Amino acid sequence: MSDTRSPFSVPAPWNDGASGAGPAGPSDGRGGPPAPWPMPEHAQPSAAPQPSWPDPPHSGAPASGWGSRRRPEEETAGEVTAWAHPPYREAQPPAPRGPLDAGAAAQGAVRTGGREQDAVRTPERAPAWAPQPAAGERPFSAWETSPGEQGPRRTGADAAPEEEPAAPPARKKREPYLDNVKFVLIALVVVGHSLVPTLDADSAKAAYMFIYTFHMPAFVLISGYLGRNFWNSNAKINKLVDTMLVPYVIVEIGYALLRFSLGQKWTLTITDPAWLNWYLLALVLWRISTPIWHRMRQPILVAFVICLAAGFSEISGDFSLDRFFGLLPFYVIGMMLKPEHFDLLKPLWVRITAGITLAAGAAVAILVAPHVNLKPVYFRYSFKKMDLEWWLGLGVRGAMLLAALALTFALLALVPRRETWFSDLGTRTLYAYLLHGVPVLIAKDQGWLDVSWLHGPLGVMAIASSSLALAIVLCLPETRTLFKWLLEPRLVWLYRRPAESRDGGEPAPAPAPARESSAAVPR
Repeated sequence: MSDTRSPFSVPAPWNDGASGAGPAGPSDGRGGPPAPWPMPEHAQPSAAPQPSWPDPPHSGAPASGWGSRRRPEEETAGEVTAWAHPPYREAQPPAPRGPLDAGAAAQGAVRTGGREQDAVRTPERAPAWAPQPAAGERPFSAWETSPGEQGPRRTGADAAPEEEPAAPPARKKREPYLDNVKFVLIALVVVGHSLVPTLDADSAKAAYMFIYTFHMPAFVLISGYLGRNFWNSNAKINKLVDTMLVPYVIVEIGYALLRFSLGQKWTLTITDPAWLNWYLLALVLWRISTPIWHRMRQPILVAFVICLAAGFSEISGDFSLDRFFGLLPFYVIGMMLKPEHFDLLKPLWVRITAGITLAAGAAVAILVAPHVNLKPVYFRYSFKKMDLEWWLGLGVRGAMLLAALALTFALLALVPRRETWFSDLGTRTLYAYLLHGVPVLIAKDQGWLDVSWLHGPLGVMAIASSSLALAIVLCLPETRTLFKWLLEPRLVWLYRRPAESRDGGEPAPAPAPARESSAAVPR
């Protein structure tokens, strides 16, 4: 900044005859006596000391000539000077002397002369004769060239926006609804397997038939819904091995050892899953077929046709192919579902209808259970093995598919969507599914369920209650901590990193991250 005020006297204008002025001069403005003109003291030719411009803020040592000048003592704060406005004062924040002063300075107030004044300076309007800044530029200010800044500040289009550190993305909260559904279904699985030794009683057979009509179809449907983006995720492909194939082999060996320790013959066939282990192998096949169904125009119709046509063939149980085809429509329907489809089950009238549907299904099971075979509820046997004609077999399998769908959606409508006491348990259903067979096999072999009173309605209630308690225990975090090394081994060494190329040379660019499902893999 430089002093633009001239040290010479300013020539006074001629009197133009205005009111309050002296005698009028000539009309051309020349020759008249000068009119009085208020002039600042520093512009008058006198020997009095001249006021200086205020020092720029943070200027350190004063420039030449500035430090020697002193403002006149008669011009105090708030006084109107000859320039018709108070003298310019820069608010200088004092250095904090303690935590209280530091806090006050941080709030934008400084203490001067015993009064608190706002430390934020209000920009003054530039006079008309001053050069106006170009569009996008800020007016010049001594604050921008203070020694505290590293170089001049860029303004306008050259100014780079200050990048604030990006906040870490908020972790999406886990949806409790599907966890609630999975725990209800796994509890029904434990109850159904526990009822097997008492199926000679009509009450136990009716409960078993009612549960088996929809509990595994519902489980497969949820698995299809959670696996609809299976091939878009490397993590889910890894889980295909970590949580399905490896546990399948381990559990197969474990149950073979358990049966042998109970006095049964040693049998171990990896390709033919024993008892409850079929689900893991069938789920692997369903997941592998996922992209095929996404490519079809009418995948649900094709899946229904395949399921009905499978009843004509004697499909082997190796690799769970019989159940793969029998329950295929439920997996494909789950793949086609979207979150908004589950919202259709929220209205009150839908839930009332769902309750009526479940009650009607239980009533039908009680009525027909003593007179029918249980083979149709397994969705695995051919029409020949069920001793049915082909046309009757098609009708029975079609009716079972429709009944399973109706009861499945009825259950989904009645399961609470809010956080419940069993929501967390639903995240660890894999352990309940794979481990509950151990106490059930032991109880069956030792004859613990051969008590006469258990073969009746009271026995069904007792077995169901104990099975629910067993499911809760097997879904606890302590159970997972105890068996995680066995049922969920970390096989990081088995997989190739995404950045590694196929030929093992230079690393290839990592693929774009895939969108993960908010829910966990069905367990």
